[in-house]
Amino acid sequence: MDFLKVLILGIVEGITEFLPISSTGHLILVGEFLTLEPKEFQNAFNVIIQLGAILSVVVLYFNTLNPLDKKKLVKRVGKEKADELSFLERFKYLDKKTMRLIAKIIVGVIPAMVLGLLFDDLIDKYLFNKITVAIALIFYGIIIIIMERRNKTKSFKFETLDEISLKTAFFIGFFQCLAMVPGTSRSAATIIGAMILGCSRTASAEFSFFLAIPTMIGATLLKIIKVGLAFTSYQWILILIGSVVSFAVAYAVIVKFMGYIKKHDFQVFGIYRIILGIIVLISAVFI
Repeated sequence: MDFLKVLILGIVEGITEFLPISSTGHLILVGEFLTLEPKEFQNAFNVIIQLGAILSVVVLYFNTLNPLDKKKLVKRVGKEKADELSFLERFKYLDKKTMRLIAKIIVGVIPAMVLGLLFDDLIDKYLFNKITVAIALIFYGIIIIIMERRNKTKSFKFETLDEISLKTAFFIGFFQCLAMVPGTSRSAATIIGAMILGCSRTASAEFSFFLAIPTMIGATLLKIIKVGLAFTSYQWILILIGSVVSFAVAYAVIVKFMGYIKKHDFQVFGIYRIILGIIVLISAVFI
């Protein structure tokens, strides 16, 4: 039975991690019906399997994030010279555009690192519940709809990732911190913040993906430090299965999502959040 639960939880994580609908919120809600024992293990499981989803970004955008990419090197020095260079010699020709992107990701993750360390315990203790998730789902659903309706005739200051400044990346990082509240959605917080600061939908979504890499790795390490690695072999197998499933599903979702936002806005996600939030709120109060 645990294997079926893990399979479902992995699918839920993979679908929701990069959509602006809150993966943590969904895992909390699904966890009400599909519990893994003990509770401490389930909390750790929910965080650790996010690494599987994050790995899908690394694989999908590996060339974009790799300053030593052969194709980039060929453009800079020519194929003949590129073939002659050893691996260590290639570091002299790191792609500047990629290094700027990496710098923006590092700057953008700083706020979450600081605030996450300060408030993680308090958030775990007081906010991981259905009421908080429901309110956050509804509130940010409304924000998404309002923002998109105002953006219909608005031109964006930053159309591509390369145009985003370090200062803007840093402020996007502060918006990401809003996602520390369950139900907010890290993806929604960063995308909303980026668009408010003048980034296009595509640039906002891509930067949100990249910012997730160090953020979720840090969150996972913090959780592991707190709960330790004292899992049984059986529990590690469950974590592995959940991670693999979340990786495969997230990979497919990212590809579809990027194709979707090139032609559509985010209002459908806002509507979904509001409907789900109302259902959760009613169930929390009356059931």
